[in-house]
Amino acid sequence: MEPKVKLKLDVAFEGTRYHGWQAQANAFTVQQCLEKALRNFFPSVRRIHGAGRTDTGVHALGMVAHVEIPPAEMRLTLRELPLALNSALPKDIRIMKVCEVDPGFHAQYDCLSKEYRYQIWNHRSANPLLHSTAWHVPGRLDLQSMRETARLLVGKRDFRALSASHSYEIEDTVRELYQCRVKSVESLIVVVMIGDGFLYKMCRVIVGLLLRVGKGKMLPKDVIGVLNERKRNDQVMTAPAHGLVLYKVKYPDPD
Repeated sequence: MEPKVKLKLDVAFEGTRYHGWQAQANAFTVQQCLEKALRNFFPSVRRIHGAGRTDTGVHALGMVAHVEIPPAEMRLTLRELPLALNSALPKDIRIMKVCEVDPGFHAQYDCLSKEYRYQIWNHRSANPLLHSTAWHVPGRLDLQSMRETARLLVGKRDFRALSASHSYEIEDTVRELYQCRVKSVESLIVVVMIGDGFLYKMCRVIVGLLLRVGKGKMLPKDVIGVLNERKRNDQVMTAPAHGLVLYKVKYPDPD
């Protein structure tokens, strides 16, 4: 049997209409839309594999997926593929780039790190241009305390207390957060989180924790106490999904 061609897809989507990335039996997801579009050009495709899941309502600029194509079905060039696939996709999903990768590449297992960014619009009036991509927080926030808290979260530690309950139990809740920083330009605050992996809703819980500190309801040092408890308590809140973007997925240099 002739080896299949493995393609790496860089995908962006506005997640408002979708129940996340992963295909589900009774839900409308990004993965299902992509698989349907791919089958217009590659009839044998049944499943694509993404770098990970995203929650309902979360967006992406840098989701990565891979798919295997029989050589006989490769009638389009790599340059033509994004335009062709985008013509078959809803306007809120776009293929940004397609390239051929080594047969051993795996979008999920080869991932070195993921970068998420969360947008907060900190102004007394909502920004209509950001209503679906930023959390509107009208009250004053102490950015210095939020930045101090973000620095305390960096490192390899058990983040069980900063995750949400799931339908299945996760045994290993240790993750390494390489960066956690709070940037701001006028009223727009962006929380940047880069790590080797994230627990269920962990990014949104981190943002919720930073907001509690920013509002003066917690001190930065209280965060360590929350982490050490290794279980979620009433101090922890989950930020809305619509402010979160999967910004980038990093892989080893192919060279």
